[in-house]
Amino acid sequence: MMMEKYAANLEIKVDERTAELQIEKHKADQLLYRMLPRAVAEKMKQGQSIRAELFDTVTVYFSDVVSFTNLCSQSTPMEVVAFLDDMYTMFDSIIESYDVYKVETIGDAYMLVSGLPDRNGDSHVIEITETALALIEGTRNFKVRHKPGYQMQIRVGIHSGPCCAGVVGKLMPRYCLFGDTINTASRMESNGMPMRVHMSQCTYELLEQYDCYNCSERGGTIEVKGKGAMKTYFCDGIDDTKFRPKLVKSTVPALTPASDASKRGSQVRPPPKGYRPLPRASPNGSITRSPGANKRANKSCEPLLRELNNLEDSAV
Repeated sequence: MMMEKYAANLEIKVDERTAELQIEKHKADQLLYRMLPRAVAEKMKQGQSIRAELFDTVTVYFSDVVSFTNLCSQSTPMEVVAFLDDMYTMFDSIIESYDVYKVETIGDAYMLVSGLPDRNGDSHVIEITETALALIEGTRNFKVRHKPGYQMQIRVGIHSGPCCAGVVGKLMPRYCLFGDTINTASRMESNGMPMRVHMSQCTYELLEQYDCYNCSERGGTIEVKGKGAMKTYFCDGIDDTKFRPKLVKSTVPALTPASDASKRGSQVRPPPKGYRPLPRASPNGSITRSPGANKRANKSCEPLLRELNNLEDSAV
């Protein structure tokens, strides 16, 4: 009798510790996936070496806050940190709806890329363009907590081309991008105009195949540091009455041309706001309880199991 009681108690303890271990493992994995692309993180967990990879064509996004230095001079350090946290939280919620990878943030600079680490054909240019338009729209509605009357503006630049990507460092590994494409995208941003998507000719030529994007030439050429004279373009919006390609994460069918206006209107997808994160598949690793567990063991582990299920449901 005593041995049976001991065995039952031991089984309860094992199930409890297993549930706790799975919860902590899930939390650690989610933190790792925020620091590195999932595919790269999985290889590192398995002890595999991560080799740098060359991507033929990607589209890179840069943005920064207009007059950020002036804003900082009128704010305390704590207010600046709170402002950047609010802004990046808003940005992060928007980009969840698009097939883009957040590379890093440096001060007020925000860097994204599409087309790596997962290749998406030619979709990278429309993914970044629509993300850029959505971020500008989000910025229009953004309020700076410590300066209620202040209207924040961002400057956006995008460029398409080849680049190399790989993990750098061992102590604090970072997934970094290298190549002239990154430099040119940064120049597009620094030479851009507030609240407009400034793009290179390479990006424009990729985007030109879609009639729905309202693009215009900047006019003449501009002198770009390290690049010389360049012809550049702006994208200021989307014409929803024309054919609109379907985004990788979109659940709404692409707009197809319709003969009459009412029929066309029913197919129009709302402008990208970015505040509706799409659900993602929950990771594997759910707990299977021991077949011999008795009712007391099940009841004891129930709170931990519920917490694990909630973590899996809310996994990003």
